[in-house]
Amino acid sequence: MKRIAVFGYSIMSLEVMSRLNEDLYSFVFIVKDESEADWVAEQGFETKIIDFRNDEALKSIGIGDDVDIVFCFYPRDSDNVFLTISARAIDKALTIVAIVDDPDAAEKLMAAGANKIIDPYEICGRKTHDMLVRPDITNVLDDTVFGRHDLHIAQIEIHKGSSLENTKTSELKMDGKYNLILIGVVDRISGETLHFAVGEQEYILNAGDVLVVLGPSREIRSFKEEVEAV
Repeated sequence: MKRIAVFGYSIMSLEVMSRLNEDLYSFVFIVKDESEADWVAEQGFETKIIDFRNDEALKSIGIGDDVDIVFCFYPRDSDNVFLTISARAIDKALTIVAIVDDPDAAEKLMAAGANKIIDPYEICGRKTHDMLVRPDITNVLDDTVFGRHDLHIAQIEIHKGSSLENTKTSELKMDGKYNLILIGVVDRISGETLHFAVGEQEYILNAGDVLVVLGPSREIRSFKEEVEAV
């Protein structure tokens, strides 16, 4: 189980942590005062009140010991930069994820030692675009990421007599019935080549082809049973 230290109480930080699988991660929220500590504790999270500018205080909550990941969610970029520098100095192998308010601060955070930068404005813009342009992929990822459901890639062969023989890839519509994403098709006739479902021309399925799909294992099993039914 990985240990995560979350610095900076906000609606966003609470939302992120609430989506992570508690069987895989344990959390400690670093807050500024008793009122924040009481509120976060009510949400079911462990809390600590420390001064993040003090290296010994950072070590006291497990940085350099059992903390694997640090999330820097302070509203001010300067605080996140300072925290990143301090945490990186203590633990060279630590994974540090930082949020930015001003995109210009991203370069400073990377230089300070952050592994990943989150720009919420960029994410919101990309999310809105994907909801409009690629709703099928967006819906499946929403249901499977952050450890809420198991996510697997599977290969499903189309047998002779399958209902999917001579079906166009665009007609599968797997996201609606099975909550799956079609990554592509392996064409055995042309030599094990993977034809991606996005960005390549329409493909007509034949017996012996293999569908490469992404999604929860239960959905994959249901789809496989239907495909293999002759």
